[in-house]
Amino acid sequence: MAKNPITSPLADGDRDAVGAVLQATLVDLVDLSLIGKQAHWNVIGKNFRSVHLQLDELVLMARNAADQVAERAAALGVTPNGTAKTIAASSGVPEIETGWLREEQVVTAITSSLASLISRMRARIDETDKPDLVTQDLLIGITQQLEQAHWMWQAQAA
Repeated sequence: MAKNPITSPLADGDRDAVGAVLQATLVDLVDLSLIGKQAHWNVIGKNFRSVHLQLDELVLMARNAADQVAERAAALGVTPNGTAKTIAASSGVPEIETGWLREEQVVTAITSSLASLISRMRARIDETDKPDLVTQDLLIGITQQLEQAHWMWQAQAA
């Protein structure tokens, strides 16, 4: 195998640990964006338009966060893997039903997906406390965005 062309400011063990956290985060964020689009295309109901547009906001946030995570991994000399096969095999985000979905179903599913992802993000924040505070800071910022989205989705069902 060829020598890694990108050097890391982290020790090898720290790079590997942080790389695993970033890869898991990338997979979940890409999957969240795909789930958001699936719901966006299939939502129906009285409040269709507002939910449809809110899903676009969620997808944009997830895609931007995924890009930040992938670029952080690359900056540390870790190759990010966002292939469909990898996403399908390793995402921790709950699946969403296929077919037409009433707006209430979408709100419930997205709220659940966000809660699940936030829980995993908080664990990842803890995991990066010692090996890489820069990555931890990135994860904190993304988690803040996810928690704000979670609040807004919960408010729809309140």
